[in-house]
Amino acid sequence: GRVEVPRSVTAVLGQDVVLPCRYRAQEQEQVVQVTWLKRGPGAVATEVAVLNPQHGEHVQEPFAGRVLRHGHGDLEDGAILLRN
Repeated sequence: GRVEVPRSVTAVLGQDVVLPCRYRAQEQEQVVQVTWLKRGPGAVATEVAVLNPQHGEHVQEPFAGRVLRHGHGDLEDGAILLRN
């Protein structure tokens, strides 16, 4: 399979924005978890959110209330919504 994301996403300060992420699974593949990371200075990655249908969605404390899952159903659509 392959991950499909746009090359860039434009956001407007103070408004919500969707960060799309779709996985085009091959036959017999199933997405069981999506993990979103924020790349910081020096390419250090910080976990933002984990989407898991069996264990639920977990958003790290600094992002709680501001990051929500945007897609519904299967995790092939792993988009998130950034509020404000």
